[in-house]
Amino acid sequence: MKIKKKSISSIRQLLQERIEKVNPRRNLNAEEAKRLTKLETIADKLKRGENVQNRQLQTWLSENEYAQIESDWEQQLSDRNELKGKRLKAI
Repeated sequence: MKIKKKSISSIRQLLQERIEKVNPRRNLNAEEAKRLTKLETIADKLKRGENVQNRQLQTWLSENEYAQIESDWEQQLSDRNELKGKRLKAI
């Protein structure tokens, strides 16, 4: 069993190395690295079902990214209201 886990782990590592060799990541400057860290933290909070403040999103997302989230949220509210109306009619 240990041998199988080791071999799978080494295969994954080998694949990752080959991917990085073919498609190297560019080095981030300090500002980009800070933004990436903040966005990863926000994503982790959202995955855990925690709330994230709008001002935090506005701070770390670009204007276009934030506008997309607003648009997606409006669509979500619209869909929910539509479903709520269908349920009320069914009753």
